[in-house]
Amino acid sequence: MYQARRSAGADCRITKNKIMLLEKIISISGKPGLFKLVSQLKNGFIIEDVTTKKKVSIGNSSQVSLLDNIAMFTFDKEVPLFEVFENIAKNYDYKEAIHHKSNDAELKEFMTASLPDYDTGRVYASDIKKLAQWYNILQKAGYITPESFVKAEPETLDGEPAQTEDLNVEKDAPKKAAPKAEKPAAPKVKATSAAKAAPKSTHRKQG
Repeated sequence: MYQARRSAGADCRITKNKIMLLEKIISISGKPGLFKLVSQLKNGFIIEDVTTKKKVSIGNSSQVSLLDNIAMFTFDKEVPLFEVFENIAKNYDYKEAIHHKSNDAELKEFMTASLPDYDTGRVYASDIKKLAQWYNILQKAGYITPESFVKAEPETLDGEPAQTEDLNVEKDAPKKAAPKAEKPAAPKVKATSAAKAAPKSTHRKQG
């Protein structure tokens, strides 16, 4: 699994007229389950647990991963996680999928059906378990429906660009995810640091 993590800081633009219900679903390092971004605060965000619907606030220092930025490796490209979810949904008629604690043979069969050309060397058993676990959390919460995967074309008025909503989240460096099987939170990824300023020259003018 490949992951581009975002935590608080840089610009992330989300088009309001996209129908996709999964746009703002996130995982938070150290917190079980999945959450929906509700609104932005001065020093953080309001989030909603997709299962319990309970709303809480988190600070800018929280390690947040937008599922929309996660992809899975195949042998020649990375496939967005939501496309894999859609494959699973169609295979299971939008119902609950295989349990993430199923045996290795069943999980491999599930992965092959969900993404036939997945890279067996870079998609680990723990990734497959997390895929099944996240899908089932979203399915039980009512997020997995045919409408969940539909994206509307951006609408414009008199040539005006489609309206967008800004959420300030910071991009971290993409990294291959290899989470532990029992932890629903996204794996840790090193944050990208700002480029250091070039040192001042120590050469003096001759003459």
